[in-house]
Amino acid sequence: MPNLLFICSKNQWRSPTAELLFKGHQLHNARSAGTSDKARIKLNQKLIDWADVVFVMEYKHRDIIKEHFDARHKQLLVLNIEDDYQFNDPELVEILKAGLADWL
Repeated sequence: MPNLLFICSKNQWRSPTAELLFKGHQLHNARSAGTSDKARIKLNQKLIDWADVVFVMEYKHRDIIKEHFDARHKQLLVLNIEDDYQFNDPELVEILKAGLADWL
């Protein structure tokens, strides 16, 4: 069962919404974290190691991971979703479903 990790800045809206889409999923485990010092769950190497695939909301998140963590053997995918949505916003959910259709 592949482990999917979703990353945004503060782990308040985008990445927890993506994680929620996979709650109880039969084929994947999902977690979320943030890159900011103020993140609800702060990204660390242990989470990177746990993940088989790392989804980031923006290119800046990918760059932070590459700069601060060993993710050489991880698949890093950029969803390109700006920080314009609240947690579980219906528009955000639809964007995530479209971007993650192959995984859902």
